[in-house]
Amino acid sequence: MSATPNAPAIHLRSAFISDVHLGTKGCRADLLQEFLETVEVETLVLIGDIVDLRSMSRSFFWPQEHINVLRAILGKAKRGTRVIYIPGNHDDVFRELAGSVFGNLEIHREYVHETADGRRLLVLHGDEFDSVVKCSRWLTSLGTWVYDLLLRLNRYVNFMRRAFGFPYWSLAAYVKSRVKNAVQYIGNFEQAVAFAARRRDMDGVVCGHIHRAKVASIDSVLYCNDGDWVESCTSLVENMNGHLSLWNWVEQRRRMVQLTGAPHAVIEHAA
Repeated sequence: MSATPNAPAIHLRSAFISDVHLGTKGCRADLLQEFLETVEVETLVLIGDIVDLRSMSRSFFWPQEHINVLRAILGKAKRGTRVIYIPGNHDDVFRELAGSVFGNLEIHREYVHETADGRRLLVLHGDEFDSVVKCSRWLTSLGTWVYDLLLRLNRYVNFMRRAFGFPYWSLAAYVKSRVKNAVQYIGNFEQAVAFAARRRDMDGVVCGHIHRAKVASIDSVLYCNDGDWVESCTSLVENMNGHLSLWNWVEQRRRMVQLTGAPHAVIEHAA
């Protein structure tokens, strides 16, 4: 379902999204469009893998829903939202444009975001800390193949769950949380990213890449991962006071329905 044009907007200071993977069948473009149409935001930060050029080079997939997401993003920029785009490893061709500014759209290799309460956050995609991506292309290809298989299976699993009235559930996320090597990799990744932020005297870091939404303190550094729009449909949002929180849009939408007529109460409660 799409957000109605007359729906009151939720006002945010900033929102961070990544790993949308437009151009793949696993992308939940419908939910992302709904999110973008529901929130009014001063700064929208896109932290990589927005368009999955790698997947599209193998098999072209570009439905209207994916076009609508890009239109929603560009529409926000046209209406005054500052859009920061940090390409990831699936849309890395755009890294050649780092430093370019097109109206309210800026492309950066990385970015320092200052919250309303004065904290400085290093913002980057995160693949530069992925030793597998850097050191073993064949292992990366194998992991991508397995992950794509899980996402395809996920569609069938959730078709059956909907038929029996059960909510959405991510098979890929479940497998990652149970496989020892995956859990260890995620922990190592988080530690490495937090260390890089601390070494640069930052208060925190915001990244994506591993499709694992999380906000935590790691060695006195605020680690934030905004998740993805394939499995979890999550964003990191900052309210007007500088408070950061993770939004799972499926849960957030359910709460908005329960609070019909008072959507602003949702953000006050969530943040």
